[in-house]
Amino acid sequence: MLLEGKKGIVLNVTNKNSLGWGIADLANQHGAIVGIGAQNERLLEGVSKLTADRENFVPLTIDFAFEEQYALLKEQVKSQIGKLDFLVHSVGYAPKAALENRFIETSLEDFQVAMNASAYSMIRICREMEDLMNEDASIITLSYLGSTRAMPNYNVMGLCKAALESSVRYLALDLGDRGIRVNTVSPGPVNTISGRGVKGLGDMIKNVHEIAPLKRPYAQAEVATTALYLLSDLSKGVSGQLLFVDSGYSVMAM
Repeated sequence: MLLEGKKGIVLNVTNKNSLGWGIADLANQHGAIVGIGAQNERLLEGVSKLTADRENFVPLTIDFAFEEQYALLKEQVKSQIGKLDFLVHSVGYAPKAALENRFIETSLEDFQVAMNASAYSMIRICREMEDLMNEDASIITLSYLGSTRAMPNYNVMGLCKAALESSVRYLALDLGDRGIRVNTVSPGPVNTISGRGVKGLGDMIKNVHEIAPLKRPYAQAEVATTALYLLSDLSKGVSGQLLFVDSGYSVMAM
């Protein structure tokens, strides 16, 4: 019960395979009250089915594409949850053309949409929730190795993840005087809805499993347990860091 007595939010969850759901589910199992977000009411119906027989889940909605929804989310959190001990940012999106075309062909509009949804949303949600965060709270986001290495078909999302990882370091600096720590979890490729937006995902997963030092699969469960560590008091001395959950693939040169 590493999170007993704690309250937090996980934004956003799409279905049972979402990394955000794996984190929210485990946090709840470890005693936390979890506000679980969905992009809209339609998607929230599916998320609500995951929590139908469970206690201490609070449904929330936010579409990160719309500025006015940040304040609306804050009101939901204030009225239904109160002060927060943790926040999980699990958001990433790029228009289809920006993933399917050559990177050099990325349009300004697609670049801005992807950056807003995938990187700026982290900064914006932290600013909106700052005064609701308790002292010594924990914030995490999710990234991918494409932030520092060129990956076929990942394109503009690589730039978004690089910006996201950098923002974590600056947020850790801004919020550290209150003991609030900010960290990144970087899984290898995982079969989720957002992951399937990248062409060749199955081959990417197979390649990682074959090359990684740990000759065993990783997936939602391994990401969730790493997140649990970062959300709990076990990680009170850790901030501004990036933890890979990829069976060691990220250390390989060839």
